[in-house]
Amino acid sequence: MRPKPMVEIGDRPILWHIMKIYAAHGINDFVICCGYKGWMIKEYFANYFMKMNDVTFDLEHNKVEVHSTSKEPWRVTLIDTGLETMTAGRLLKVREHLNNETFCVTYGDGVSDVDISKSIAFHREQGGAATMTAVQPPGRFGAFSLSEDDPRVRNFHEKPQGDGAWINGGFFVFEPELFDHIEGDKTVLEHAPLERLAELGKVNAFRHYGFWQPMDTLRDKRVLEDLWSTHQAPWKIW
Repeated sequence: MRPKPMVEIGDRPILWHIMKIYAAHGINDFVICCGYKGWMIKEYFANYFMKMNDVTFDLEHNKVEVHSTSKEPWRVTLIDTGLETMTAGRLLKVREHLNNETFCVTYGDGVSDVDISKSIAFHREQGGAATMTAVQPPGRFGAFSLSEDDPRVRNFHEKPQGDGAWINGGFFVFEPELFDHIEGDKTVLEHAPLERLAELGKVNAFRHYGFWQPMDTLRDKRVLEDLWSTHQAPWKIW
């Protein structure tokens, strides 16, 4: 078994796909909250040049020459945030690496062609503490109330029944104020922090009408695999 962010679509972990989406919008500084088998993620980046490039091994002189054919302008910080830590608790553990400024967050198991640059601009225009990407897939995720002409999220409900509601698609933009509402390791981002900020009128939704697909099941993985292998992956914006 491997951590979900390391499950491959094509021959690349879904984590790589997510990072490529952000990098396409000029975001190249990443902090990864590691949990279950986080060492596998660390090993992936430790061996990134070996996996992605041609190399020459000079065994006589104990040297390795990397012939760079694939590289990324990324700075990747990997932090062990624990096996049992909840989503908001993981963010709290990496706070010192976020430089007390606006930051983006998303889950490690979903891809989209969301315009992240526009979502950040929208976040700044609205002046709230949190912006989430709103999508409309089948109703099996956390939904929230969103009126037609008001971007503010009035309330937040985890995993309601029924279809058709706007749901939390991840791809968040946050202000450091978020941390004022995180008590510790057991705090779930989608519960107290977002619920409280929504009550204060500080959560906005950036509506995304395009592609969004989580990888929750084997069927989901096959859908993503088929799109990638047939060169029809909408999230490949790079």
